[in-house]
Amino acid sequence: MKRIVSAAALSVFAIPAAANAECGSVSITEMNWASASVVTNVAAFLMEQGYGCDVTVVPSDTVPAVTSVAENNEPDIVTELWLNSAGDAYLRLEEQGQIQRVAEVLEPGGVEGWWIPTYLAEEHPELTTLEGILENPDLVDGMFHNCPDGWGCRVVNDNLNAAIDLDSHGIEVFNHGSGETLASSMASAVQNGEPWFGYYWGPTVPLGKFDMTRVELGPVDEEIHGRNQNPDTPDPGISDFPAAPILTAVTADFADREPRIAELMSNMTFQTETMSGILAWMDETGSNTEEGAVHFLTNFTEEWSGWIDDDARANLAALLD
Repeated sequence: MKRIVSAAALSVFAIPAAANAECGSVSITEMNWASASVVTNVAAFLMEQGYGCDVTVVPSDTVPAVTSVAENNEPDIVTELWLNSAGDAYLRLEEQGQIQRVAEVLEPGGVEGWWIPTYLAEEHPELTTLEGILENPDLVDGMFHNCPDGWGCRVVNDNLNAAIDLDSHGIEVFNHGSGETLASSMASAVQNGEPWFGYYWGPTVPLGKFDMTRVELGPVDEEIHGRNQNPDTPDPGISDFPAAPILTAVTADFADREPRIAELMSNMTFQTETMSGILAWMDETGSNTEEGAVHFLTNFTEEWSGWIDDDARANLAALLD
């Protein structure tokens, strides 16, 4: 695939700021991971070229962004906010009316779970459930690929294993030393058509690059999943992983000041699978997140054209044709 060298490739569609002079200054976070940066670059382009806003991008992370809103009532927009990481500090801001969630920016959210390659699931459909894997450990090479020590998923997986006892079913738990070796183990297996069984999450490059099938661990039980997140829980249990809510939020003042932009942000929802695909494209082409945003804008017009209003659609007509 031909690499698009820069978001400047879209400058041909630029409009004079005066075309939407009623949109003023807007500040938006750019979290320090790839999918969030893609979201911010797409949002900034639409705000600038569709609505004529003067956009300031604020490099940030979850806790600093929430703290900044609490102390300074800015930035105006916080996007790709992982609610399970933002914690009570964010919820307090909502209760106080200082900030409001306007969208889940990824649908169905952050996905995590235990996976096998789809070709293995097609050959052996019984492996799509935990029970089937426990009854056929040889079909997954008798191994489960676990998270590195210190990761939150390692705690949950260790507690799941305590409840399931994979070893007693002939499945060795291999604890990877890094995220890189976990990812490379999946890549090596899939590229060679071999079995692989382990934990992964999305949106990520591997889930965008490789066709994987999630193993059903059973129903999601929020109470059990909560217990499993405690490394010292005395009572681990079996629950599948719930999707993690990933939000876009705006300050209440901004929603009043720029209702059109608040509405735009409320419409901006990427499919998690689509975002994984964008990350995989970036990895394959050596592209940065700005170029990833260009890739989305030029190849997924049907998705984002429904996010914008009629005036912005007219301003971006050349890109939509």
